[in-house]
Amino acid sequence: MVQLDFYGTLVAASLVLLLGRGLVMRVGFLRAYNIPEPVAGGLVVALVLLALRSFDVQVRFDTSLQTPLMLAFFATIGLSADFASLRKGGRVVGVFVLAVTGLLVVQNAMGIGLATMLGLDPLMGLLTGSVTLAGGHGTGAAWGATFSEQYGLASASELAMASATFGLVLGGLIGGPVARLLIKRIQVPGCVEQEKPRVPKGFEQPNKERSITPFSFIETLALIAVSLLAGSLLNKLLLGTAFELPTFVCVLFVGVVLRNSLSALGLYQVFEREVSVLGNVSLSLFLAIALMSLKLWDLAALALPIFIILAAQTLVMALFAIFVTFRIMGSNYDAAVLAAGHCGFGLGATPTAIANMQAVTQRYGPSQIAFLVVPMVGAFFIDIINVIVIKLYLALPFFVAA
Repeated sequence: MVQLDFYGTLVAASLVLLLGRGLVMRVGFLRAYNIPEPVAGGLVVALVLLALRSFDVQVRFDTSLQTPLMLAFFATIGLSADFASLRKGGRVVGVFVLAVTGLLVVQNAMGIGLATMLGLDPLMGLLTGSVTLAGGHGTGAAWGATFSEQYGLASASELAMASATFGLVLGGLIGGPVARLLIKRIQVPGCVEQEKPRVPKGFEQPNKERSITPFSFIETLALIAVSLLAGSLLNKLLLGTAFELPTFVCVLFVGVVLRNSLSALGLYQVFEREVSVLGNVSLSLFLAIALMSLKLWDLAALALPIFIILAAQTLVMALFAIFVTFRIMGSNYDAAVLAAGHCGFGLGATPTAIANMQAVTQRYGPSQIAFLVVPMVGAFFIDIINVIVIKLYLALPFFVAA
């Protein structure tokens, strides 16, 4: 057993990112299909650890930095959102919410239908639907416990974690190829390689140089710290109430309020370049730690019927992004980037969605509307809608609590 402490894990995560960048730069396939750098490096390390496990060598990481990094990333999303921009994206956000809701319904119908056909408990189909795919590890763990305690489903938590891991991996792999396919179908001025006519903002092109100063950097770091502290306190205040929200949503909300309040009062104007730098660093390190820590052996333990369901869900996600998301979002370049993002949090999580879109915009050019819509929907709406959809399915006659 090799146990890496905080510093060892930070070094490993940094090396994973450097490895990912090297792979994407040197392997044409990864570059052509817009595979995010953290995904490329993280999966290689996860595969190496899987191979070492067969020789009874295990490596464990200190993941205590993972949650603060994720929260810092959502804080920067909040600090990047001004009300004027949100008003501009109002209709687009509404349409994208409809697309997201449609996918949740389809995922659960597909999971339950295939589970029934394969002779499995329909609850397993629901667990391999939006519970773990759109919901991720956190939602999967919560509902897995519920399914075990209230419905008597054995090994529900283990199945939830394995399914969420599968979704996280595939969500980071299919977004880029889907966007590449869609972009080849359209002719949009400026949407070609090596041509970036617009100045990128926020998270659009993480490798683009941005001028910053030490003092403004510290100011932004202070805003992020305030968002983390106030968001955590807000989360504690809401615990057990009808308004209870995940911590990252509270942090994002505080960031939005903080940015717009300071601006409205004329006290301070947030520097987006510093916010984007810190946000991209947090996102990259979070994904590196998350992916290199994946327990891929859990996927190897999945029974064949479960694997069939998850493989079908991946295909459905890709087809939904191509034929539904892309079309209702306008069938243009922004729609293609949104489709890549939808693959990210439709199977994995919002950070995966952002990484997918970054891989696309880094190559083809900025998409400001996509980076406005996806974080908002991925943080504020998808968890709430997912809970409603799951409960509606559980109200069906063949789901009876034990």
